[in-house]
Amino acid sequence: MKINHVIPSIDLSTGGPARSVTHLINSISAQNICDQIELNTLSSLDPIIKKFDFEKASILFHNSKYFGISKSLSKRLSFVSADLFHGHGLWEYPVHSMSKIALKRHIPYIITLRGMLEPWTLKQGALKKQIALSLYQKKDLNNADCIHVTGLMEFQNFRNLGYKNPIAVIPNGINIEDFFSDKPKKKKNPKEILFLSRIHKKKGIENLINAWSMIDKKIKKDWKINIVGNGELGYINMLKSMIYKAGMIDEIFIKKPVYGKDKIKLFREASLFVLPTFSENFGIVIAEALASFTPVITTKGTPWDKLHKTNSGWWISVGVEPLKLALENALTIDEKKLYKMGLNGRNLVEKEFSMQVVATKMIVLYDWLINNNRKPNFVHIT
Repeated sequence: MKINHVIPSIDLSTGGPARSVTHLINSISAQNICDQIELNTLSSLDPIIKKFDFEKASILFHNSKYFGISKSLSKRLSFVSADLFHGHGLWEYPVHSMSKIALKRHIPYIITLRGMLEPWTLKQGALKKQIALSLYQKKDLNNADCIHVTGLMEFQNFRNLGYKNPIAVIPNGINIEDFFSDKPKKKKNPKEILFLSRIHKKKGIENLINAWSMIDKKIKKDWKINIVGNGELGYINMLKSMIYKAGMIDEIFIKKPVYGKDKIKLFREASLFVLPTFSENFGIVIAEALASFTPVITTKGTPWDKLHKTNSGWWISVGVEPLKLALENALTIDEKKLYKMGLNGRNLVEKEFSMQVVATKMIVLYDWLINNNRKPNFVHIT
């Protein structure tokens, strides 16, 4: 099999998608089934990686002009030998160019939505997205041989928009071997709550600050919150102002992003991970926290109902009051029970979200689309 992936950017600043795509390609390459696997992306200042670990996998960086238009990317896709194209994300030029060229060359293609058709996301810049849908995006989606989503919630939201494509439900995965299997030493005096993601209004950080301000000081006296990530300076300053006005500058700290081993260290030291997001198609940081033996509080804006089912965290409604109640519960729970929740989370990730499990499913999907073999049970056809 010769597979060609396309994503607008793998810059560190883009967060989850860059990690998911590059980890996926490395893991597929490790299974030594594909003859060639190539990633085409636009050049950026700080790409997450510059080359893959395996000889049969390669990255091509392309220069671009306005709106991400890249002649070299289009030229590469027009002539590269490929059995299948796999595009990641919507709205931007690279995946649209891939879709057009795939149709012209009669090459099957997959589009991974990456949460970009979720209800909350569609409301942001709604007019521009409606124009894009009418001009090209709806056509690109309708002609895709398969749509890839990472959870049942994203599957249903896509169906609700009226699309009839086959849909593959395959979660994102993490390299479980990067996360130590020994019991971590959690920080104490104070204990730490970690938010680690892009600092953006979508992530619900304002709800976290407001919820924390409503909790009795006796309950939270032995805890602090670290908010770690990158974002627009104006928004970060607004959050700092909120924290200052609430009199919590010694309780909530906003810190610069960290990567690699430093990031894993933060996950392992935290006693609790919180992602109070409005919308997330997956939330790779949730899997990373669970792999670090850290229980998670997140919202029903994510597909992580398994937190409740496996007793590895709290899956709550979006909003300040549900978050306050969950935090109070987590802060007052017996330490042994909190540790057991961390163990449950680690077991969940090993079983269902390791990169090896995810890569195997993706290879099966590719084989079905290219060779018309038996339909995988994770592919849904209306």
